[in-house]
Amino acid sequence: MKPTLYYCYDAYCGWCYGFSAVMKQVAARYQPFMHIEVLSGGMVLPEQPTPISVMATYIKEAYPTVEEYTGVKFGRDYLWHIENPDLSDWYPHSEMPAIALSIFKELYPEQQVAFASDIQFGLYGEGRDLTDPEAYRHLLEKYEIDANLFYDKLKQETYRDKAHEEFALCKQLQATGYPYLVLQTAESKFFLVARGYTSYADVHERIQKILKESGHLPNV
Repeated sequence: MKPTLYYCYDAYCGWCYGFSAVMKQVAARYQPFMHIEVLSGGMVLPEQPTPISVMATYIKEAYPTVEEYTGVKFGRDYLWHIENPDLSDWYPHSEMPAIALSIFKELYPEQQVAFASDIQFGLYGEGRDLTDPEAYRHLLEKYEIDANLFYDKLKQETYRDKAHEEFALCKQLQATGYPYLVLQTAESKFFLVARGYTSYADVHERIQKILKESGHLPNV
């Protein structure tokens, strides 16, 4: 079987936003040799709508560390909601961005790393509310996806079920935090590549070691 690299992420995971550049490098180098599957983890799934104010204090303290370690920048429109949580109308929930990703993966499976990154940039870079269906319209134009098709699928239970299947698969892969990378080289052989933010150099070295030992790939 062709090796599969599972990238467990969540649209609301700030460290995954910082990890996007690493994943783009991984995809550019390894997609000829393996399938890369981005899985939504369902990190923010409150039973009742929960305002951004619940997590704003933590984010305000944490985001400078993410910027320092990863080089990514959080946009002013996003940070306004973190600095003014009592004025914000945001109620974060991981389901809609996960549904959007599941639709996109069906249409363009080879570009799912890029699309997941674009979803996160929409949130963290541009301040888009990912629970608002309109937050994805600019990406439909970018990837030349018919808007009527996308918004019809966004309402279908089929794609909601796909999103929840991904949440369950991340748990099955023992992802207790994000980002999380697991490489499958055979039906029952899974290897942990990264848990939490990891540099590209380290990810590359670990993938190389696993693939060479499993006989899948020479040095690249």
